[in-house]
Amino acid sequence: MIRVGIIGASGYAGGEVIRYLLSHPEIKITYLASDTFAGQHIGSAFPNLLGVELPICESFNNASLDKADAFVLAHGNGWAMNEAPTMLDAGKKVVDMSADFRFRSAEVYEQWYSIEHKRPDLLSSAVFGLPEIRRSEIAGANLVGNPGCYPTSAILAIAPALAEGLIKPERLIFDSKSGVSGAGRSRTEVGYLFSEVDESLKPYNIGIHRHTPEIEQELSAVSGVELKVSFTPHLVPMIRGILTTAYADLAKSADTAGVLDVYRRFYSDSPFIVVLDEGCYPATKSVSGSNYAHIGLKVDKRTNRLISVCAIDNMGKGAAGQAVQNLNLMFGLPETMGLTQPAVYP
Repeated sequence: MIRVGIIGASGYAGGEVIRYLLSHPEIKITYLASDTFAGQHIGSAFPNLLGVELPICESFNNASLDKADAFVLAHGNGWAMNEAPTMLDAGKKVVDMSADFRFRSAEVYEQWYSIEHKRPDLLSSAVFGLPEIRRSEIAGANLVGNPGCYPTSAILAIAPALAEGLIKPERLIFDSKSGVSGAGRSRTEVGYLFSEVDESLKPYNIGIHRHTPEIEQELSAVSGVELKVSFTPHLVPMIRGILTTAYADLAKSADTAGVLDVYRRFYSDSPFIVVLDEGCYPATKSVSGSNYAHIGLKVDKRTNRLISVCAIDNMGKGAAGQAVQNLNLMFGLPETMGLTQPAVYP
């Protein structure tokens, strides 16, 4: 049995990791760290976990490293770079859910996050944790930077078309809409109050959202061309889910049926990717509470563009589910273990 500790267990992402791992046949949660709920059962933070046998939350300290074989870090940006090196030195595997180890360049991280990267030497060995693109690298990694939720949906939506040269790498446009849980549990600004969000829809951080360089980094690797993208996120009045629509200029003649075939071949070994039939398009409710991603697309011959739409649960495939998927790969377990439950519907 693999022992896993979750640090930052009382945040939304940490709580979702707990929920997924409770049904995992080969992983046991042996350590939970939360300064806010230290000394308490995690049910104090998440009432849905009341009555479930779990370790009592503790304040994190390095003396606790012997309590687990791997750690999922669900802290904010800037924390993991200080603590993960000690875990790695102790022979532990680490999945970091912050942005600290997603980038190959410390300069890019510092530019977009305004935080000095204390361990740039680890970036070359850290792997961007999107299994559908970097499965073999993740399997051999000790340190994985779990992708952001928006980049997960954006990359999955367009990577096959880029890899096959069906679209031009220039002028890629991503329009994304997310539920408010993507902001995390500790956001208390007025703009995240229910009365501000409900019955409204608004864009934010246009042209400057921190997830932009993740999309650019990974799609540049897929295409072999250094590219820049336009990415606009929107906040919608729902709790969870992301719907990303990608627009790309075609590089060669194509039709919808042919592009769908390309996508199905590209994702043939990716059990959590569902490529929908022609004329069918994703909905966030269809993936809610799951680790699945649904993709639908259309070739718009009038404008000579490919329009591809991807729906994920931002807390599932966009965060906690993906972290468990990465743990499975890192320990040589079946990729789907503990993750095959379908979406909660309706």
